[in-house]
Amino acid sequence: MMEDKFYIVSEKILSDAMKKTVKAKELLKNGEEDQIKEAVKRVGLSRSAYYKYKDYIFPFVPEEEEELVTLSLLAVDREGILSEVVTKIAEYHASILTINQDIPLDQVAHITLTIKVSNLSVALERLFEEVEKIVGIRRVELVSKSFKSK
Repeated sequence: MMEDKFYIVSEKILSDAMKKTVKAKELLKNGEEDQIKEAVKRVGLSRSAYYKYKDYIFPFVPEEEEELVTLSLLAVDREGILSEVVTKIAEYHASILTINQDIPLDQVAHITLTIKVSNLSVALERLFEEVEKIVGIRRVELVSKSFKSK
């Protein structure tokens, strides 16, 4: 299996469809649009073009501008629940930097996660909603939102 190769290229050489895909993803990520069909309509892009490029183009964010989010979760003490949370976060292109889980009390554990959301493929609120849908997650709260600086 061939390994993916990545390049940093100037926006000047990207097709209009690629540029519009990035704009549509930003509208979704920032919560300005809730649905793909509305985001692509707003930027003047077909849905098929959006789906063609959405998993392959991301804006370059210099390291000093990486956005970090700390989440607090309450989870029932169930085998595999933390794994499901980690998988869900990775599914939306966020990177987990730290995980801290307390010893469960009354079958409920407190989990604190710090994640890098610079490349998040959905709005942060949507990520929260998806994590809350995991069976056994009782609460998801934003503790802090900051930018990592060098």
